[in-house]
Amino acid sequence: MKYLHTMVRIKNLEESIDFYCGKLGMVEVYRYDNDAGRFTNIFLCSGDDIASNQDKPSTQRAPCLELTYNWDPEDYSSGRNFGHLAYAVDDIYKTCSDLMAKGVTINRPPRDGRMAFIRSPDGISIELLQKDEALELAEPWKSMENTGKW
Repeated sequence: MKYLHTMVRIKNLEESIDFYCGKLGMVEVYRYDNDAGRFTNIFLCSGDDIASNQDKPSTQRAPCLELTYNWDPEDYSSGRNFGHLAYAVDDIYKTCSDLMAKGVTINRPPRDGRMAFIRSPDGISIELLQKDEALELAEPWKSMENTGKW
């Protein structure tokens, strides 16, 4: 397993970029605007990790801070601004099967062969991402429904 990123939601894009980049010295390495979902993801790294983050798939980059800016205003109370931890795994299906065998609920199954979510005992969301390319769609994952929150 490889640690990938920590996601936090932000209320003001410009203020946050100024804080993390202008004041803290982090560097923006990737930005993704999602018109359908009405959000922007900005991935930041430390200056020492720039070379380890350029022109690489997300599962091969050095760990980043992911800022998520939702275009529609939302009040983030009770730690809602903290999103999730993310890890790359060698085989998303095997990892999820092993976790289920240990009693872990797969809240968002890897229906796409690429991404799953589980939760820690304290309710922290953990994203699991398939290293490299998504696996071929397979049952039981392909038709498995979400369970609870993720």
